[in-house]
Amino acid sequence: MNKKISEIKAEFEAADKAMLNELYAKYEKDERTGVVNLIQKYKKQEQKLCMERERIENMRIYERKYADFSYICGIDEVGRGPLAGPVVAGAVILPKDCEILYLNDSKKLSEKRREELYDEIMEKAIATGIGIVSPARIDEINILQATYEAMRIAIQQLETEPDLLLNDAVTIPGVTIDQVPIIKGDAKSVSIAAASIIAKVTRDRLMVWYDDVLSGYGFASNKGYGSAEHITALKTLGATPIHRMSFIKNFVCD
Repeated sequence: MNKKISEIKAEFEAADKAMLNELYAKYEKDERTGVVNLIQKYKKQEQKLCMERERIENMRIYERKYADFSYICGIDEVGRGPLAGPVVAGAVILPKDCEILYLNDSKKLSEKRREELYDEIMEKAIATGIGIVSPARIDEINILQATYEAMRIAIQQLETEPDLLLNDAVTIPGVTIDQVPIIKGDAKSVSIAAASIIAKVTRDRLMVWYDDVLSGYGFASNKGYGSAEHITALKTLGATPIHRMSFIKNFVCD
């Protein structure tokens, strides 16, 4: 007597990867639509997982190229363009054998995925660092120099000293560690992608907090960028202490 489809489904749900092939063979001759669809579903999931592992492996090209270095650190920043809030840099050293699936440029990921990956990165990383530079400091030294400063702070926060930096696009002045700038590095290097994610999550959480204490500007949703709601609020409510005065000259009167 054939097993109920619900029982077969429970078998698949409990199976690890090694057992799946046994289940495929066991039920491949079962022509019931529910069983056929179940097998197809799991095979598609395996195929997607295989493709994701291949994508991640392709993002290790620089980590493999510089494998002779002991501690490779990815560096990236978020928040260069907003009208309000700090610029934030992340620094991450991952173990050489570390696998974190779905790493990518943080802007290409959903908020839910970024939050999940943030927790996994913080759990698996050898060391992480965050650098935060305030709007006032951005106004004082300009956004490019503030970005470099945030990156240097992030490096200083690392508990393990790296011997190579993989940077998203830039060469950081004032740093004696060997550096490799990589254009669009957050989509090409797992280390830089991880740094991008922790920086993005840190800054987004901060902007949500600012929205609670500085209401009316929509910081929780726009994260300080120049949305229509944000610009309208600037014109009606004026600037807040977290606005970059050098960025908002066209929207507020002196």
